Amino acid sequence: MYDPQLAREAKAIAALAFRNGPLEDLHAGTTCPQYSGAPEYSRITDQEMRATVKAIVDRIYTLLWLKKTKPDVFAVFVELGSMYTSDWDEPDLTSDF
Repeated sequence: MYDPQLAREAKAIAALAFRNGPLEDLHAGTTCPQYSGAPEYSRITDQEMRATVKAIVDRIYTLLWLKKTKPDVFAVFVELGSMYTSDWDEPDLTSDF
């Protein structure tokens, strides 16, 4: 059930909505040597999580709105997002909702 166009769109949306937003800012920071890799410690504050989720929802909403109302503009964004994802794994259908 693999659809290459949907896979391309999914990866582009992930790049544009997640990777290139507040999550990347958190990722780009310096690792704390004392807590590095310690799963019991939070690495993201509540405020950072709220800002990240808000940015993700806003960006996905915008991309889906463009897909519905301006498919030609959406296609340009998919092309842009695809530039970041050439080495990413292909997506799988998930049932963990």
